[in-house]
Parts: sequence; C-alpha cells; structure tokens
Amino acid sequence: QVQLVESGGGLVQAGGSLRLSCAASGRTFSSYAMGWFRQAPGKEREFVAAINWSGGSTYYADSVRGRFTIGRGNAKNTMALQMNSLKPEDTAVYYCAGRNSDVIGLVYLRTTDYESWGQGTQVTVSS
Repeated sequence: QVQLVESGGGLVQAGGSLRLSCAASGRTFSSYAMGWFRQAPGKEREFVAAINWSGGSTYYADSVRGRFTIGRGNAKNTMALQMNSLKPEDTAVYYCAGRNSDVIGLVYLRTTDYESWGQGTQVTVSS
C-alpha cells in the first residue's frame, strides 16, 4: 500500500479557490487509481472526484463538476484537486484515497473501493 498525506486546506470566502495536494509514498503510485472524498460534520463521507492510474480518465460528483479539477503527476507521486468557485456547502474535511488498479480507464467512486487513505485536510468556505 501507499501512504497518503493531504495538504492545502484552509479558510476561503465563497467564490474563492483552493488547491489540495496529496503526496504518496511508495514506488507503486503510478499503478494506483486515486480519488478525493469529503466529510462534513454529521454527514457520511461522500465522493468528490476520481482519476485512473494514468490520469487519462476522470469522474466528478455532480455537485462539483465544472468547478473542481482532479489531476496527478506520477513522476512526483502527487495528486491534486483544484477547487474553484467554492461554496459554503463545500465545507468539509477532504480525504485522498488510493487503490492498486492498472485497469485501463477505470475509476472508483465508493469509499469501500479504496485501500489507502490520508488523514484529511479541512476546507472551510465562509459566506
């Protein structure tokens, strides 16, 4: 398994932007499908965005599509989530997740699909 560490969270006003990063340790990152999830207080952890091992396939939750962009850099063992036009309802702890999968084009949308998780980073959007 890879170990994952998120960074880049913070406090931002509605309409602003943040860029989250996920750093992975281990030599197998390039064979991992990755995802971002978030969890608001009192709510279940929910899917935000996913990307396959090569970066060629991505998928977004309806609530963030068109505002968030997921990307990865396998040479540097990193993944990012660019978040634009942030809304107060985007406030949550954001987690990156990974699973070993080199299946072409396949992304994963469920929390149970993933085997490795980061510790989370807080994003707070004020109105």
